[in-house]
Amino acid sequence: MRKIWLLLAVVCLTACHNKIEYSRFHSIPSGEWAVDSVMEFPFRVQHTEAAYRMIIYVRHTERYPYQNMWLFVDNGPRRDTIEFYLADDRGQWLGDHHHGWIEMPVLFEENYHFPDTGLHKVAIRHAMRDSLLRGITDVGLEMIRVEE
Repeated sequence: MRKIWLLLAVVCLTACHNKIEYSRFHSIPSGEWAVDSVMEFPFRVQHTEAAYRMIIYVRHTERYPYQNMWLFVDNGPRRDTIEFYLADDRGQWLGDHHHGWIEMPVLFEENYHFPDTGLHKVAIRHAMRDSLLRGITDVGLEMIRVEE
């Protein structure tokens, strides 16, 4: 059943002639994300009339100790606090399983319009209580221009 939902999500995310405008990952070599370590994603915006979908990716191992995760996400002057789940109620990991790690996509913005062109930056840091968050290997951001 989970594979059906994942397939449906992929179809929905790739509909409407979408174009990936930005995709970048930051590795966390130690597998321990420090609370004061901010992942910054600078990019140029060229189209204010276009709508964008922003997806945050968190890659983790089975060493990650919690079911959920909280993030602080700064997008220009705006700060959002988001929560998402990495495991279900039975402790089964959600997301795509790869060789030794799991990738969880998190929809951050669905239909976002940038107020102006030029250089923009999204900054992400974890908002968990741990000073070193175990089991996190990478954090990424993908920005997709949605054309209808």
